[in-house]
Amino acid sequence: MRVLLNEEPYLPRIAQCSWIDQGIWPCSWVAAPADGRSPVSAFRLRFSLSDASVIRTHVTADERYELYVDGVRVGRGSERGDPRNWFFETYDLSLSAGPHTIVAKTWALGLASLRSQMSLAPGFLFSPDDEKFIPLLGTGTAAWEVKPLPGHEFLRPFPHNFFSVGHGLLLKGAECDWDWSTGGGDGWEKAKILHPGSSATLRNRYAPSVHLLRPATLPPMLEKPRSAGKVRYVGRATEDAIKGSQGFSHEEQGWEDLLTSNTPLEIPANTSRRVILDLEDYVCAYPQVRLRGGDGGRFQLFWAESLFREPDAKTKGSRHEIEGKYFVGYGDVFCPSGDVAHDYDSFYWRSGRYLEIRVQTASVPLVIERCGLLTTRYPLEAESTFAASDPSLAAIMPLGIRALQSSSHDAYIDGPYYEQMMWLGDGVQNTLSTYVLTQDPRLARKLLRLFDASRLPSGLTAARWPARDTLVLPPYSLLWVSIVRDYAFWNDDFDFVRSLLPGVRAVADAFLGYLNADGLMRPPMGWNFIDWVHGWPDGMAPGADKSVSGILNLQLVRTLGYVAELEDAAGEIELAQRTRRKAAELARAIERHFWDAQRGLFADNLEKTSFSEHAQAEAVLCGFISPDKLETVRRTLFTDTGLARTTISYSHYLFDACRKLGRIDVLLQRLDLWSGLPALGLYTTPEGPEPTRSDCHAWGAHPIYHFFASILGIRPASPGFRTVRIEPQLGTLAWARGTMGHPSGAIIAEIETQGSSMHGRITLPAGVTGTLVLPGGTLPLHSGLTIF
Repeated sequence: MRVLLNEEPYLPRIAQCSWIDQGIWPCSWVAAPADGRSPVSAFRLRFSLSDASVIRTHVTADERYELYVDGVRVGRGSERGDPRNWFFETYDLSLSAGPHTIVAKTWALGLASLRSQMSLAPGFLFSPDDEKFIPLLGTGTAAWEVKPLPGHEFLRPFPHNFFSVGHGLLLKGAECDWDWSTGGGDGWEKAKILHPGSSATLRNRYAPSVHLLRPATLPPMLEKPRSAGKVRYVGRATEDAIKGSQGFSHEEQGWEDLLTSNTPLEIPANTSRRVILDLEDYVCAYPQVRLRGGDGGRFQLFWAESLFREPDAKTKGSRHEIEGKYFVGYGDVFCPSGDVAHDYDSFYWRSGRYLEIRVQTASVPLVIERCGLLTTRYPLEAESTFAASDPSLAAIMPLGIRALQSSSHDAYIDGPYYEQMMWLGDGVQNTLSTYVLTQDPRLARKLLRLFDASRLPSGLTAARWPARDTLVLPPYSLLWVSIVRDYAFWNDDFDFVRSLLPGVRAVADAFLGYLNADGLMRPPMGWNFIDWVHGWPDGMAPGADKSVSGILNLQLVRTLGYVAELEDAAGEIELAQRTRRKAAELARAIERHFWDAQRGLFADNLEKTSFSEHAQAEAVLCGFISPDKLETVRRTLFTDTGLARTTISYSHYLFDACRKLGRIDVLLQRLDLWSGLPALGLYTTPEGPEPTRSDCHAWGAHPIYHFFASILGIRPASPGFRTVRIEPQLGTLAWARGTMGHPSGAIIAEIETQGSSMHGRITLPAGVTGTLVLPGGTLPLHSGLTIF
């Protein structure tokens, strides 16, 4: 059973050590004696217990592992991290008296792995917590053995510029060692002892060349078997577009029986088949395939989010449709062998809606005994509910929840299909959507901690992390600060926030160092991405690359306001005052250089040739723009038809501006994009408007947040959510109601409008007070029920 630790292991042992040995673990990393034979290894330990015992042990590997006890898988890891934050899992193993075998399969795939998978050197570490079990079970102290697992090769990566989920697996059954999970077979040899494990938070004499170990921060991922979908097409294995008239409909039932009840399906010798399966949902899962016979043949299982209208995968159209479309995807290939059935799977989960099976047999028939999936994701479940008088809004919640779930694993990720990387550009929307749905902030904590650790000498963070390479998007460092601020207000955990303040100040000071003689920030070096607006090269607005950007400067003003709020909460009043002064000075410079009085708008560039919703939204939100100019923007933002429009991700900030300006009616109008997604066959929110690359991007789930925080108007009024401010704005809605989690319980809001009047009921948890803001004034809120 997996357990989560609240502190480092071995603290009593450490207390007895001299300072030079503090942080050194009692067990050592081990590896295969010879490098380069296989990227996959199995480690084995056979031992016997005189008495039944519950043994707590800490386990990790570079890159990843699966742990088996007496042939049963009990866990997998290691949780995603970086070399300075290398996570280990902790297990309480309940073992009976007598003989046992522990086996770990480990792999280090290098460039064939996920781009988000970092690595120092292949190895495995198994370290019991109790001193008495260390000689018997620990790596480096017990008789651990290892052998390479051959038969693993890798396919060419999917041909896309932004594809980062690694190479597909080519698993050759004839070369595989099928007895490894029980510790059987030949070829075992003594494992090579490397160096002791080393704590990340205590001094060690091996850093920085070794993994600095931290306890895992997240619970085990949910894993649940499910069917591989519904048969939509069976035909010959060609690259042509799907044509139902050329399919073998009489064979579909056999495939359906295989998928639904594991009825074995035999593919005759010298036969090729292509099968399209529809999962009728967006799914993240490991393949689970059992094959017998079929020597010399292939079983290919590829994934796609949708079929495409063109063979070069440009547009998708309705995701429900497959007729006349092309399957373009990636996945794994299994080469079966032998008369005994074997289970085939992959190192990493795949994702999408559609599966394509391609079977090619040689002279030996192939029997498919099983073709299923093991779904996986972080255990994020919606604890909150929302409903409103407009029935079209009801379709948006499931889309957003499913997108967020599919993008939550051992870290937040930006897109399950194409990248599986944690980006700060998605982090704002992901974390806020999480806060209104559940009271589990652990993914947000991990995001904040790891990006703090990614900081460069410049003071800026990486744009995505963990990652084998470093990419800097300067505006994303500003987003990290905003995520810190949001975490501080939505969660009662300020000690953690306080630990991030040095990084917050480093980001602010780094940007202030780019101020020019006009008092404006020139763009820092890097990719100054803002939004995927048509006509903005690489998502950079005019001025954001080589000149001076109005949007980036306004983003900095807003961020400095967040820094000041955090300094206030930390009791650093002088630092808060200094930061607000810097923000006000920058705001005045922005007004001098970017305000266009004729159009009543803030320009994107100094030449005032480009104007966008982005700049106006930032001006509204930053909190330092002159009231007269804000009043003008209140009118022009929604009437000037020449503005570049925000796309799905940046609409979050536009919606926030709508709330601040009292224009929830505009927010509701713009939700038409989300309301129309089910008609396109989407089960999740996409990355952008059509033609979108990715069908699942949780940065598009932010309407969930705005249902609670903008329409019902529930927001923290102070750090830790100790007080609440509720400012309902229904726009064109007749009523809205919701229940939202809070650190102390639940907040319930039921709001109705009748003509120009508003009435309703607010329930706050015990110990929570706040303010209700209404068109006619404010009312105090106390714990329990308030009727107004």
